Amino acid sequence: MPAPIFDVDPWQLHEPRIDLDAVGVAESVLSLSNGYLGVRGTVDELDPSGARGSYLSGVYETHPLSYPEGGFGQPEEGQAMVSVADGTPLHLLVDGVPLDIGENPPEVHERTLDLRSGTLERRVRWVSSSGARVELTSSRLVSLAERSVLAIRYRVEVLDGSAHVVVRSELDGGEVTPTGITNDDPRVGEALEHAFEPVTEGPCGDGAVLVSRTRRSGILVAAAADHLVEGGRTTHDLDPDHVITTVAADLGAGESLTIVKAVGYSWSTSADADSVMAEACASVRSALDLGWDGLATAQRQVLDELWARADVEVDGDPELQQALRYAVFQLFCSAACISRAPVGAKGLTGSGYSGHTFWDIEGFVLPALSLLRPDTAARLLQWRAGTLDEARARARVLDLEGATFAWRTISGAEVSAYWPASTAAMHVNADIARAFWLHQNVTGCDLAAVGGLPVLVETARLWMSLGHEDAGGGWHLFGLTGPDEYTGVVDDNVFTNLMARANLLRAAEACRRHEDRASELGVDHTETARWRATAEAVHICWDEGLGVHPMNANFTAYPEWPFAEQRDTYPIEQHHHYASFYRQQVLKQADLVQALWWCRDRFTPEQVAADLAYYEARTVRDSSLSASVQAVVCAQAQHPDLALRYLRESALVDLRDVRGDTAQGLHMASVAGTWLALVAGLGGMREDGEDLELAPLLPSTLTRTAYRLTWRDRLLRVETTREGTTITLERGGEPVDVVVDGTTRTVTAAEPVRVPLRDPSPLLPEPIQPAGREPRT
Repeated sequence: MPAPIFDVDPWQLHEPRIDLDAVGVAESVLSLSNGYLGVRGTVDELDPSGARGSYLSGVYETHPLSYPEGGFGQPEEGQAMVSVADGTPLHLLVDGVPLDIGENPPEVHERTLDLRSGTLERRVRWVSSSGARVELTSSRLVSLAERSVLAIRYRVEVLDGSAHVVVRSELDGGEVTPTGITNDDPRVGEALEHAFEPVTEGPCGDGAVLVSRTRRSGILVAAAADHLVEGGRTTHDLDPDHVITTVAADLGAGESLTIVKAVGYSWSTSADADSVMAEACASVRSALDLGWDGLATAQRQVLDELWARADVEVDGDPELQQALRYAVFQLFCSAACISRAPVGAKGLTGSGYSGHTFWDIEGFVLPALSLLRPDTAARLLQWRAGTLDEARARARVLDLEGATFAWRTISGAEVSAYWPASTAAMHVNADIARAFWLHQNVTGCDLAAVGGLPVLVETARLWMSLGHEDAGGGWHLFGLTGPDEYTGVVDDNVFTNLMARANLLRAAEACRRHEDRASELGVDHTETARWRATAEAVHICWDEGLGVHPMNANFTAYPEWPFAEQRDTYPIEQHHHYASFYRQQVLKQADLVQALWWCRDRFTPEQVAADLAYYEARTVRDSSLSASVQAVVCAQAQHPDLALRYLRESALVDLRDVRGDTAQGLHMASVAGTWLALVAGLGGMREDGEDLELAPLLPSTLTRTAYRLTWRDRLLRVETTREGTTITLERGGEPVDVVVDGTTRTVTAAEPVRVPLRDPSPLLPEPIQPAGREPRT
């Protein structure tokens, strides 16, 4: 699908004209969300449309999972995020003729997503068949201050002549949009295409509220809508699936009709219909009481605080500047008001991956939020800790101790039907444990505040029951899948082994610090001693002849993939059977290279350089996760220009639809990974030590970078130019130690730290990539 064209601007995405072939991508990119409610960036009249969608985090429907061959322990039910009642439709008729930009192209059609106001603005200038010339302007926001509210200000002005104007405003609960699932099982289609059954409807001011329930998962959802109207006459219609408000006006030249529409939502698995109805209606009343100006002011205030704490700046690449701020905006909005639910791999921007959360969130989104918005990160961690019972139950199914967290889920239960890339990818448990541990280290908070101690304990117990000690005392993990999904079900994946090692050591240390609470979990000194001993015995593969780490046992002995001959067959999984590429040296995404970042204490600089060179030549990046990881490690190996190229690919994944699937929703791991690629990559930031560490680099095409982060209640600003790096303490009065290029410096509110910029010092030449798989910038 073609990508929409946006003007390059540091604070907004401006679409100067609509491309009818790119509307699906534009709907994802122009999505608005607050983590509780998300709305795709459809045009007001819905057509043309790729896939309309309004989503509430945590609202899903189940469906049967069918298998060609059955097997013990396979999940029997899937889950899919489903679209709730859509409050965006506003249909315009002028002298009885509907606005249809596909049939009758307007003189002007432009949209702007403003990253400072948090609004999606639209302007359309159109001449109807009757000859009336009208201008439509609309503004849309999903409130970051009133979590259940979608609001739209809609204004129609007659520029020439006179016109009879009618606006039909809808709250449409009668259609559930596609969920991104491709399945020939008719039971799946039946479950998801007819997910909701009406429960009741009723008045809400001059508007109305609809209540429905998902047929299988039993989630009760209420949606209410009401309006403020200036310059028109209103009528109302209501049925179990629709709330319709019709506004009519006779306008002369220079006269206008203005509508402010407020939509409120509520959902529950336990409350009754009256309760969710009352809550949704109260949200609408609150929104209309504030009015558009009040809502817009509150939105601006929330975002002013965001940019004060999280702004990013680059000089020398305007396109990257825009993409970085867009990434921070969407990262924040993905979880700002989230409650009782996870962030999905697509957030609330589309139905890709059925709305499931993956290890992407704990691996990339949570670490970034811990440094930018730690309160938001804490809520996500609390949700994950709340799924511990499901994880314990899953471990029992697998004949394991401790807890096995779901690879794909919305509720906490495992719903992946393909075990080699899910159940076998046990590293998810260490990734989750790392997110809890990093949050504690970054914020200085108690693990108990986010439910972290039981998570670390139960994941440590999982590794102890899963691993095997050989006759020589070495400890192994057999038959698992690492981050790379093109190398599945292998022995001693280095990333997994090292992450398990870190998990065991961090769990032991956490239990030492919290002996009373650990005792309540049945942990004693004997158990933690076993964890530490096992961590020291973890087997790490090494190829002495090549001087690199095989990413798993025997990997460097696999046949080489014929990259030059197969350069036109990407993504590989769509052109070759797994049985073919599983046994050859080709990687979908960074794996061993990710260990160089996340487990950096286990590698020397020489090993980092050699391993990076080896795996760069074999990684095809058929996953959007990979570019940001490679950016960080290329910077770690002192290749800032290559790191920048990977940073740009990560940053433009959605804005340029690099992978051709942005129409299904934004790539949230890449959104968060983009910020990490700048800060942990070019900034050399590491948050896993006693002190915050920085090792800044500046690529040849950039003249300045600057970013902010929060470290243990101190807001720091880090700016790097050719002259050096300046670290400023902007909030939090207590001095803080920061390690810059290996030397500890103390930053105080009165005196920033200034350090000269070091030149890159790579140990090896810049790595090469497979034929045709250089960074796509």
